[in-house]
Amino acid sequence: MSVRSSVRSCEICGGPTAAFVLRGGATLHRCARCGHLLRDLDAAPAGHRDHAYGGEPTLDRWRLALTYRLLASGPAPRSVFEIGYGTGSMLRRFLDAGAAVAGADPDQLELAVDPEVRRRGDLHATGVEQVDTDRVRADLVYGIHVLEHVTDPLRTLQVAADLLEPGGTAQFLTPAGDSDGLRLYGQAWWMLEDPTHVRFFTAESLRRAATSVGLVDVRITRPALDSLTTDVGSLTRMLRPRPRPHGVLGERPVLFAGMASAPLVLAARAARPALRPTLHLTARKPA
Repeated sequence: MSVRSSVRSCEICGGPTAAFVLRGGATLHRCARCGHLLRDLDAAPAGHRDHAYGGEPTLDRWRLALTYRLLASGPAPRSVFEIGYGTGSMLRRFLDAGAAVAGADPDQLELAVDPEVRRRGDLHATGVEQVDTDRVRADLVYGIHVLEHVTDPLRTLQVAADLLEPGGTAQFLTPAGDSDGLRLYGQAWWMLEDPTHVRFFTAESLRRAATSVGLVDVRITRPALDSLTTDVGSLTRMLRPRPRPHGVLGERPVLFAGMASAPLVLAARAARPALRPTLHLTARKPA
């Protein structure tokens, strides 16, 4: 990968950026201060998925269970708010555990919402920026792979902080722009397949973003179990590049290879955590 000059400024820290050329020729814009990455689809095309959703239902169920364990690892929250709730499957787990649930989603994916969540939850069919934070409060506010999509990530994080009860917790999962995967796979990196991924945080830029909105006790980790098929998907895109309107995981051989390779992927991620493709932000609103 190489770097070319640029005049764009970082949306997180305001630092200068330079054009960051990936293996294969695609270009991102990288901040010289915090490493934050900005994407222009003309310079870094998706190559190619027509829809933001490129997962697989069976894998999504496993991933949901693992992510719920991650989010619910602390004291059980009495109330939760999900930014980008999709089908409401995660909210349903919190609802069944006894929490009051709420969320905001502009329905970009056109998905049917769990009927129990729709009946008992406080759902807002809009972006989180339009939610009345004077009326809605939660002990836990979270977003699962949402910050890479939004128009203004600092505004999204500010609203998340405003939604929290004093002492409440915010948690976000987002692709890691400082992952070794981006360096190894370049423009074939699976996280670039989604055309609505317009930015990639680094641990430093995510930390700066969280602290800038008043959150404290900020912790950034790299979960080993998230997105276990990223490497197989990336390798397939690298070795067999071609248009895939439904995403690389829509091909059964790739899906099965991803499932079969999971033990090897986990071993590699244990030995080198920088291979993990996801950042996990945990932070707290001051009491």
